[in-house]
Amino acid sequence: MNPIIECVPNFSEGRNQAVIDEIVSAIAEVEGVKVLDVDPGQATNRTVVTFVGAPEPVMEAAFRGARKAKELIDMRLHHGAHPRSGATDVLPLIPVSGISLEECAALARKVAERLYRELDIPCYLYEAAALKPERKNLAVCREGEYEALHDKMADPERRPDFGGAFNESAERSGATNVGARGFLVAVNFNLNTTSTRRANAIAFDVREKGRKVNDVWVPGTLKGCKAIGWYIDEYGIAQVSMNITDIDSVPLHVAFEEVCRAAAARGIRVTGTEIVGLIPKRVLLDAGRFYLERQQRSLGIPESEIIRIAIKSMSLDELKPFHPEEKVIEYLLEDPAEIAARQRLIRLSVKDFALETASESAAPGGGSVSAAMGAFGAALATMVANLSAHKRGWDARWKEFSDVAEQGQALVNELLALVDEDTAAFNRIMDALSLPKGTEEEKAGRAAALEAATLNAATVPLRTMETALKALPLALKMARSGNPASASDAGVAALAAVAGIRGARLNVRINAAGLTDKAPAQALLDRADAIEQEAMELEKQILNEIKI
Repeated sequence: MNPIIECVPNFSEGRNQAVIDEIVSAIAEVEGVKVLDVDPGQATNRTVVTFVGAPEPVMEAAFRGARKAKELIDMRLHHGAHPRSGATDVLPLIPVSGISLEECAALARKVAERLYRELDIPCYLYEAAALKPERKNLAVCREGEYEALHDKMADPERRPDFGGAFNESAERSGATNVGARGFLVAVNFNLNTTSTRRANAIAFDVREKGRKVNDVWVPGTLKGCKAIGWYIDEYGIAQVSMNITDIDSVPLHVAFEEVCRAAAARGIRVTGTEIVGLIPKRVLLDAGRFYLERQQRSLGIPESEIIRIAIKSMSLDELKPFHPEEKVIEYLLEDPAEIAARQRLIRLSVKDFALETASESAAPGGGSVSAAMGAFGAALATMVANLSAHKRGWDARWKEFSDVAEQGQALVNELLALVDEDTAAFNRIMDALSLPKGTEEEKAGRAAALEAATLNAATVPLRTMETALKALPLALKMARSGNPASASDAGVAALAAVAGIRGARLNVRINAAGLTDKAPAQALLDRADAIEQEAMELEKQILNEIKI
C-alpha cells in the first residue's frame, strides 16, 4: 500500500483572500499533492488548509506554504479570536494509510528542522513529534501566544526545539508548532429525539471527559473522544456530535455501537450517522468487516461490497446520499484518467475484452489472457468459499471459509492488475524498439532500454504464474471440504488457474529467449518450470477430489 499522509496547517490569515490564495497556490503547485479543503475564518483571522499525498510531496508542500506565509503575514499586525503563535501557527502531519504515526512524527521533525534551517522560523514540536513530554500538549507549546515568544526564546526551558535568539525573523513570522497526530474523525450521531438535554446526557456517558458528579469528574466510556449534544434545525433532530481523536483505539463502528448502547439505556435510538469532512478508507473497511463478522458472513467479498455494508449498518445515508468517492481520501486522490489508462482492459466487458483480443492488434495477447484465466480460477475458488460460508447448517464453519475467501479475493485483485500490466510490458518493448539508433550512443541506449523492457516482459508473466499458483491450494481445500454442490466449480477453478499458469509460462519463455544476459533468463525459466510442475500436480489432486 502506498503511504498517504494528510497535512492540516493553520495560517494566521483569514480575512485577506489574496494572501490566502497565494499560500494555497504555493501548496497546490507541488506535484503529487491534492488540496482538499480551504476554510478561512473572519473572527479567528485564521485559515485551515487540508491537503494530502505521498510523504515527500506533502512535506515539500508544507514547507512552501510556510515559506509563503512568512513572506506575506506579519505577526506584529495580527489579531484574531483564536490562539496563535506564528504566521504558520500549527502544522500537523497525519497518517492516512500505509504509514504509522511514529513515521509521521519523524517526518514532522524533519519539516521543523528544515523550516528553521532554511527559513529561520523557530519551531516547537508537539503531540507525537514532541521531544519533551510536556510538549505533547499543543497548549504548552503555544503558551502566551505570539506576544510571549520573546521571553520564551530567552528562557532555556521554554525556547523552541528549533530556534536560537529572538531576532527580526521571529519577530515577523513568530513560531510554528509542528506535530504529528492521529487522524481525527468528526461525526454526528442522529437521534430519534429533539431533546438537547437527552443528547448531552448520552454525550457525557461516552466522551472521555465524562461528567462532573459532586464536583468529581467521572469519565465516559470512549477514550480520546470528545462529544456534546445539540439540536439541528435543518433536520429537526438532536445529535451527539463527536470528535474521535484516535481511530486505532476507537474505530468509528465502536463509537457508533457505544452511542447506540448509551442511547438505548435512555430510551432513545440512534437512527443514523453523519460523517463530517473526509475519512480514510480503512474507517469504512474496518466497519464493514466488523458487521460482516457479527453476521457470520464471509469477508472475502469486493471492497465496494464491504463499504456498502458499512454504509447500511451505520445508516450513513439517512440524512442525504453517502457517496464514498466524495468522502474517502484515497478515492479523492485517484486520477480518473490515470486509472482508466492503467485499467483499460479490465474495465472492458467480457465481450469487448474477447473482441479486442481477437482483433489484429498484438496486444492484448497471451500474457493478458493468461492473467485473466488465472483471475477467473481464483474467483471461482473464492466463490465456492463464500457459498460454503453461507451454507445452511455450516454456520459454525463460516470463519474457516471466510479466511479462504479473503485470500482468494486478494489473488483476484492481483491477477486482474496483471491483465493490464502484461500489455503494458509488451508496449514498453515496442517503445524501446522505436528508439533512434543512428549513433553508437543511441544504439547503446536503445539496447539497454530493450534489455530492461524484455526482462520486465518476462518477469510479469512469471508473477502471473506465482499468483495463480496460490489459488490452487484454495481450490483444493474447497474441493475437499467446501460445499459439495459447488465441487465442479472448484474443478473449473483448477483448470482455469492451471491454464493461466501454463499460458504465462509460454510468455516467460519467449521473452526470456530475447535477453542478452542469459543468467537472469535461466533463473526465470527454472522458476517457471518449477511452478508449472507444482501446478499440474495440484490440478490432478483437485480433479481426483471432486469425483464427478
